[in-house]
Amino acid sequence: MENHRYSDEEVAAVYRVIAERRDMRHFLPTPVAPEILTSVLQAAHQAPSVGLMQPWRFIRITDINTRKAIHQLVDEERIKTAHAIGEYENTTRMAEFLRLKVEGILECGELLVATLCDNREGQIFGRRTIPEMDIASVSCAIQNMWLAARAEGLGMGWVSIFDPIKLGSLLQIPADAKPIAVLCLGHVNTFYKEPMLIETGWKQAKQLSEMVMENQWKNTK
Repeated sequence: MENHRYSDEEVAAVYRVIAERRDMRHFLPTPVAPEILTSVLQAAHQAPSVGLMQPWRFIRITDINTRKAIHQLVDEERIKTAHAIGEYENTTRMAEFLRLKVEGILECGELLVATLCDNREGQIFGRRTIPEMDIASVSCAIQNMWLAARAEGLGMGWVSIFDPIKLGSLLQIPADAKPIAVLCLGHVNTFYKEPMLIETGWKQAKQLSEMVMENQWKNTK
């Protein structure tokens, strides 16, 4: 049987970039080289997608006023999210959330918005019973970007705190398309040793053993 395995060094590099990927919030203003940006986007475009529908669309934000407007939308939702946390949990948790840095929109070298494409109703293959597979496909593309960026020494942050209708209107996205993520990409001074929400004490990660079941669902804590 032919051995399709990569070399030990190549395998180690794959696992390393997965382990060291971080959702970054702190960036340096240094520009991202155009050829690196293209490579990272090409990695996204090589992601798997249900029925080969390739539902991802990326909008590169180069206008500073548009960037500021996106930041304003995110900050508005940050405040609303904080109040929702206060109502659902308590005011202490609300205050803790408000101290978190949740985006690097104004600082990052590149800002992109990942969206679902329009005219998705005609994509039946793989979506007839699970239409959310289009979002799963875009998520795969974003993960590819994240890993490629980390391999290039760049940080990336996925910002999801925004009103999709307002952001769609700002960017003139068709009504049947949908923004999924504001992506901050750029150089960083350092990568977090642990995910930032762990480092800040916001939350602890669960163990793999809590996530894997056999044959049937079992309740976990």
